[in-house]
Amino acid sequence: MEPDFFRIKPGVAFDLSALQTDFTDGFKHKDEAKQAFDKNVKKLAELQEKLYASDKYALLIILQGMDASGKDGVIKNVMKGVNPQGCSVVPFKQPSSEELDHDFLWRHQKALPSRGQIGIFNRSHYEEVIVVKVHPEFLKSQKLPEQLLHDNDFWKKRYQSINDWEQHLFENGIITLKFFLHVSKEEQKVRFLQRIEKPNKRWKFSMNDVTERSFWENYMNAYQEALAATSTANSPWYVIPADKKWFTRLAVSEIIINRLEALELDFPNPGQALEAELAEAKQILLNEEN
Repeated sequence: MEPDFFRIKPGVAFDLSALQTDFTDGFKHKDEAKQAFDKNVKKLAELQEKLYASDKYALLIILQGMDASGKDGVIKNVMKGVNPQGCSVVPFKQPSSEELDHDFLWRHQKALPSRGQIGIFNRSHYEEVIVVKVHPEFLKSQKLPEQLLHDNDFWKKRYQSINDWEQHLFENGIITLKFFLHVSKEEQKVRFLQRIEKPNKRWKFSMNDVTERSFWENYMNAYQEALAATSTANSPWYVIPADKKWFTRLAVSEIIINRLEALELDFPNPGQALEAELAEAKQILLNEEN
């Protein structure tokens, strides 16, 4: 699998509606992909241990997508081999009154992973240029000065704020990978019906999810513009086909591994002083009386 196949390249025009939601890269069935995915789960666990031990980089994974696109499943399955001590998940809901008293990036800055950690944003600051753009009435609660709300370049400036912030993260060792789980409207309907019909899935159902389907084209247009404006060399967007959950998870795991391997992570070299201490400690232990 070639990760760049899914990458939105900066400055290169693309049509989101033309990208396949059911693409599986030659895999016919999930059983064919299972071996590759299991291998990736194990490899990711190894890389996460090196990331944690080296304590130089952090990895921020951003998951965006329409309701029922599979974000929770990606987190649960792709990260199942990772040490919980080295991973955090933050699901962003509607902002609180405290959060609305700050700029739109404030709560996301607070939630960033520390060095050595993998942080996952289940939804993110991109809601501010997706949901808020589809529902501009939400801006009224953000207490912005009137002259800013009526700025013709409002959304362009938000994109630029995001790009500047993510570049700042990169320059401080936080690697950002952004995934848009591209599910079709038809598949979303199937998944919503499953949630309604299966007792163990009903807790996931929200009437608001169905209501938002009427804004589908608005959302696709908002994603199209946001992805084009904010996929950069250092903080790229990947559009992942999401109609087949098993392929979505395989593709995401492949891209994460590819990026971590590029960092050439390794366990820290203890140095001569510590080597001497280790040798001394070993000798003491070996000389202990049983």
